[in-house]
Amino acid sequence: MSQSVRSPAEVDTMVRTYGDMLFRICLSILKNPSDAEDAVQDTAIKYMQKSPVFLEPEHEKAWLIKVAVNECRITRRFWSRHPQISMDELRDCIPSPEPCEIVESLLALPDGVRIVMVLHYVEGYRTEEIAPMIGRSASAVKMRLQKGRKLLEQTYREERSSYGERKQTEGIV
Repeated sequence: MSQSVRSPAEVDTMVRTYGDMLFRICLSILKNPSDAEDAVQDTAIKYMQKSPVFLEPEHEKAWLIKVAVNECRITRRFWSRHPQISMDELRDCIPSPEPCEIVESLLALPDGVRIVMVLHYVEGYRTEEIAPMIGRSASAVKMRLQKGRKLLEQTYREERSSYGERKQTEGIV
């Protein structure tokens, strides 16, 4: 069912096609660009070594996401025994010259909620597609999406109310 080893050209094509998406997913889980790059690289190595044959491009994409998420889990397991990077260091790596509040809010979500939000809203996956990728039921994915939306809404309501209070104390109309 699988070839012996994929050629470098095939791996290069895979990285050009899916590399950015895999990096965003890994970054949303790991919150560290270096570790996200490592997870994507490990995913590419597994792709090359295992050399699975896919009937459709969507199967290939789903396999790569599943492997990347598993690589992130391995990294997080490692982190449980070692120090982690701070959120301030992660914010320094965001390419935007001004802080992107939605990215910061998304990265501040709990892990299980964050990956589901990224896969659904950033990568465009349906709940039925996300469920097998993260090893949960479709209803669990829907609940995590609902929780994520509530948490983001709560964050923005708090920011708006603190902005309104600040305007009143500063005399801004």
